[in-house]
Order: sequence, then C-alpha cells, then structure tokens
Amino acid sequence: MARLSFAAQIGDWITRVEEAQEAVFKESVQELVIQLNDQLEMMIYETPESPNYKRTKFLQASLMASNSEMPRLSVNNPGTPAIPDFGQIELVINDAEVGQTIYLGYTAAYGGYVHGGTENMAPRPWVSLVAQRWGSIVAEKAAEVKARFGL
Repeated sequence: MARLSFAAQIGDWITRVEEAQEAVFKESVQELVIQLNDQLEMMIYETPESPNYKRTKFLQASLMASNSEMPRLSVNNPGTPAIPDFGQIELVINDAEVGQTIYLGYTAAYGGYVHGGTENMAPRPWVSLVAQRWGSIVAEKAAEVKARFGL
C-alpha cells in the first residue's frame, strides 16, 4: 500500500497556507502525546494496585521524543517516584519541520513487558491503541485548524 503524504491525508486546502499545515502537524503530534499519557493513566495507574508492584510513574515519565531515532527501552526504574515532564517532547515537536518523522518512545526498560504482557501479567497495549487513532487525530486537528484559519 502506498503511503500518503501528510498533506494528502488532510486535503488539498492545507497546501494553500503553510502555517496551517505546520499547525495541523504539530498539534496532531501534541494530541498523540496527550492521548498516550491519558491511555497509560487509565490502563495502569487508575487500576487497583498489585501488592507486588510499587507505582512510581516512571514508565509514564520515560516518554521521550526524537527527530533522529526511536528512543530505546534502556533505563531501569530507580524505584522512586518520578514526575512526568514533557518539556523535552515539546521542544522536539516545536523544532520539527512539516513531514519530518518524530519518534515517540518510552525509555523505561520494562515498558515492552507492560505493553505486551508476560505469563504473570496481562498485556496493556496503550501504545498500539493510541497509534491506531493517528488518522482520526489528524482529521480532528485539520478540522480545527481549517476553521481557525477560515479555510
């Protein structure tokens, strides 16, 4: 299947105003980050706590962004509470050019086990669930930007 350009996903109107294309692109990625955070909260942090699992929010705080490569699942949980700070992600999004790939990934080494599950833990595929929404996120942001720009 051929991959459509970002502009083709949105519609021809987007090519008439460069700022509109940039707004849809960056706002869509920001919304994706919000939904990743919300889905993780719902699937993990809002569920009853297991007696063998100490909730530090380290997984949530390990979300990173890059313009060059996918962040790697490589950082061990320090076992102390972590406070998510998405400033680094905002910088990457704001620095990105329209059409550039923005890689979003978790660096908590155990993130893959949480997502895919283990023999002792059911999968919690929050990333897959949110990634499937990309098309609708872009469509929603495109409609908002189109109205805001009067196009």
